[in-house]
Amino acid sequence: MNARKICIAFDGSDNAQRAATYVGEVVGAAPGFSVTLLSIERQPDPDHFPDESAWLARIKDDQARLRAALDAAHAGLVAAGLAPDAVNELVLSGCRLAFAGARSCLPGKSVAEDLLRAAAGEGFGTIVIGRRGVSKAEEMLFGSVSTRIIRDAKGCAVWIVE
Repeated sequence: MNARKICIAFDGSDNAQRAATYVGEVVGAAPGFSVTLLSIERQPDPDHFPDESAWLARIKDDQARLRAALDAAHAGLVAAGLAPDAVNELVLSGCRLAFAGARSCLPGKSVAEDLLRAAAGEGFGTIVIGRRGVSKAEEMLFGSVSTRIIRDAKGCAVWIVE
């Protein structure tokens, strides 16, 4: 693992933007760093929509919001001093095409597990994640991606940004 190869868990939220800003402030113009904004795309359950067109419209809106957030984070990292070719984006999807071109979602077990698998596969030495700050009761009931990353990450540094 290369500690100068940094993965930012990025979902477009304010917490993820804060994490990207923090990385820019810490590594800035220091040579030899590469940063990847890693997004795990989770599409909504099609059963929650009246028809396929409404579902596909929601997916398109979500992707447009993520694209805008990725562009902003990318620009912020470059403005902080990272070389444009040292900032990358990786969006992983849990969906595949099904019959007649319709999409069918096949989500992984958890976002944290998918992040860790991707980070290991890409050889990241540092994982950075923004913390939402859920209460202990919420964390116990619903889990916390940052807590799972801290608990399960092996062979790399983990930075939690609040």
